[in-house]
Amino acid sequence: MHIDGQCHCGQITYEADIDPEAVSVCHCTDCQTLTGSPFRVTAICSATDVRLTGGTPKVYGKRGDNGRMRLQHFCADCGSPLFTSGEGDQADDWGIRWGSIRQRDKLRPVRQIWCQSAAVWIDAVPLLPGRPGD
Repeated sequence: MHIDGQCHCGQITYEADIDPEAVSVCHCTDCQTLTGSPFRVTAICSATDVRLTGGTPKVYGKRGDNGRMRLQHFCADCGSPLFTSGEGDQADDWGIRWGSIRQRDKLRPVRQIWCQSAAVWIDAVPLLPGRPGD
């Protein structure tokens, strides 16, 4: 599937070709901290699948609980998370952050990881009262 996206302020834009069946939810504590949310959704791909069309992300690296280094690519102006990547033998292991994808309404997660860190109330979200706008 061909997708495109950008950061919140539009400084960084990209295009990519992804498998819509390779979208996952991560409940790890790093994703919770980096998003300020109970989980993060990512479209998994390889480095060659992503093409920057405008701007250059800032990159921050952190070693996860599994011992692997993960590089976080984000907009230095607005802070929007855009990509994640590995290093060394995992340098081709990329992910595109779901919130930056323009076609995100067509991408549904197919798996979850780091479920041991999931917020204990996550299954109650569909039961909360809601309204279509604010």
